[in-house]
Amino acid sequence: MGKLFVVPTPIGNLEDITLRAIRVLKEVDFILAEDTRTTGFLLKHLEVSTRMMSHHKFNEHATVENVVNRLMAGENAALVSDAGTPAISDPGYLVVRKCLDEGVEVECLPGATALVPAIVNSGLPNDRFCFEGFLPQKKGRKTRLDSLMEESRTMIFYESPYRLVKTLTQFAEHFGGDRRASVSRELSKLHEENKQGSLDELVQYFSSKTVKGEIVIVVEGNAQK
Repeated sequence: MGKLFVVPTPIGNLEDITLRAIRVLKEVDFILAEDTRTTGFLLKHLEVSTRMMSHHKFNEHATVENVVNRLMAGENAALVSDAGTPAISDPGYLVVRKCLDEGVEVECLPGATALVPAIVNSGLPNDRFCFEGFLPQKKGRKTRLDSLMEESRTMIFYESPYRLVKTLTQFAEHFGGDRRASVSRELSKLHEENKQGSLDELVQYFSSKTVKGEIVIVVEGNAQK
């Protein structure tokens, strides 16, 4: 019986890969990659020649059976996403669940994920928090926001730079414009930015500039609860 290794990859700075992750990527029989071009760039940088297999949200339902069969036959595999820890708002949950159902060992390495530096940089309470990932873009979005209005824990969201101002505006409408929040973008990269303020202040700030990069929004919980 083989093993599935879940391997976090850098969210920006390539130096954030661990020595253990590099060793695993070199030793496994194959690598499940969200985008083989993106992972190929990283593997070339790390001088890793292990062959890759495409595994993303559009094909994971079709490929998971074959992957698990190969693991059950004795091969070892590493699961990576384009950036960060697989299965956190990225593909990976299905293959991990299938492995566990079939008795295949799964080992997740510690490593990069955007939500941790974002909440630490925010200055907001981080002893208790809830991770919401990406909100529904259309259907169910208002319902989700309505359900979070009474949430007392610090909330963490992922967002596209193209929807940042719209999302901050909706947060201000649901949570109140004076609610404290923080926006982190380009974490670990050259142009990293962590901007704190009220939701109204953040709407004004980001409305006046072109926003690029991956976005993490951290919002203060409802202090009345």
